[in-house]
Amino acid sequence: MYSHRLISGMPVPLATSPIQLPMADCSVRASFPPPAEDFLGKRMDIAELLVEHPQETYILRVAGPSMQDYGIEDGDLIVVDRALRAKHASIVVAVVDGEFTVKALHQVNGVFQLKAGNPTYPDIVPEDDQSLEIWGVVKSCIKRFT
Repeated sequence: MYSHRLISGMPVPLATSPIQLPMADCSVRASFPPPAEDFLGKRMDIAELLVEHPQETYILRVAGPSMQDYGIEDGDLIVVDRALRAKHASIVVAVVDGEFTVKALHQVNGVFQLKAGNPTYPDIVPEDDQSLEIWGVVKSCIKRFT
């Protein structure tokens, strides 16, 4: 019933080795900016920004457009923290009948639903005979522009 696989590959733990990148000491304008090197401040480890629980944090690549209304698109990388407890409206990675999927978790009158972020995809309301496991909470989405 939910055979469309929305996350590809096996989960891979996020590397915890520091990668120090320069961080500008200003905001970025959408108009003509001054040269960035004039505003360089400290160096920042990107993992420091993305990872709260290193031993329980994974990166997964999203496959498919079912979460595009949440800003998560085909090919994006999501940072998933398994140590966090999912709550209403959390974006989660769930395992439904053995298949990984990324959806928004909703609880309505004690019934859990996994909501798609694209009207062409159905929400998932697990039946009694289906297995559902909340695998982790999505904390960030990483995009690459071509």
